[in-house]
Amino acid sequence: MYALDHPATSTRTTLAYSVLKTLAWFDLFHYPLTAGEILHFSHRTATIEELQPLLQQLLREQVVFYVDGFYALHNEAALAARRRSGNEKATVMLRKAHRIARLLQGFPFVRGVCISGSLSKNFAGDNADIDLFIITSANRLWLARTAMHALKKLSYCWGGQHDFCMNYYIDEEALLIREQNMFTAIELLTLMPVCGDDSVQRFFAVNSWVQDYLPAYRGKSPVYPSRGKGSWLKRSIEWLLNLSAGEAADNYLMQLTSRRWKKKESDQRQNIQGGRMGLVTGKHFAKPNPQYFQRRILDEYQQKLQKLWAMVDRADVPVLK
Repeated sequence: MYALDHPATSTRTTLAYSVLKTLAWFDLFHYPLTAGEILHFSHRTATIEELQPLLQQLLREQVVFYVDGFYALHNEAALAARRRSGNEKATVMLRKAHRIARLLQGFPFVRGVCISGSLSKNFAGDNADIDLFIITSANRLWLARTAMHALKKLSYCWGGQHDFCMNYYIDEEALLIREQNMFTAIELLTLMPVCGDDSVQRFFAVNSWVQDYLPAYRGKSPVYPSRGKGSWLKRSIEWLLNLSAGEAADNYLMQLTSRRWKKKESDQRQNIQGGRMGLVTGKHFAKPNPQYFQRRILDEYQQKLQKLWAMVDRADVPVLK
């Protein structure tokens, strides 16, 4: 547990500190927020009428800055310009992401497709990927994943590999997210369900722990709910692979993929952004290793909060007493 990660473990639990915690998290990604977004991502429930005078006080004390329509911890106009540009690119990419999600929903054993990563937060940088979170039927995750990654391999032929970043899989037996911290809470709050059946709604219901971090968390439904069990081809393939041979094939593909990823980790392979590559695998999940990017972000968040608290304590800000 990160001592500064969960509001219940910190003595700094006022609304003012919640505002700073929220701005500090998004400052890690150089992303300023509107007043409404501060409320949405806040650790405490509040109304806009309560928030506005508090923000004005923080502005007067120069703890928070108002930059071209957004609130931030730094008085830098480039932050707002970067955000607006990223929001515009995301609008275009989200349309493509919806088309891709609907395509993937047609694959055997796929029960839900959600948009994740920066795109789910309505932001796309210069080299943005389309990150996707996939829910599969129980005990057939590896068959579904292998089929979808075969399509990803083909996408290299037309330079579309960044549109198929299917980097997080769970099946219906593992809907609960085990890593429960600020990082995963933000990811679940912003996750965009595009396609799926009732497994998607059950996923959001099972992960109600997010409300302990972010009270705004609510269940969500897919934009395009599944009607029936899919096409006749999807149903036929699933019927064939639900026989005993399907279970053996799923286990084999899990073992094969796990061996390959263990070698990548031992070789300390990096992705194109320079981040350490790692995949945690099991019968019911395939997900990025939380010891790399997730752990780094949580460590940076804790360090940022420590510096922020030291700064406001030295400044003796009245509103934070």
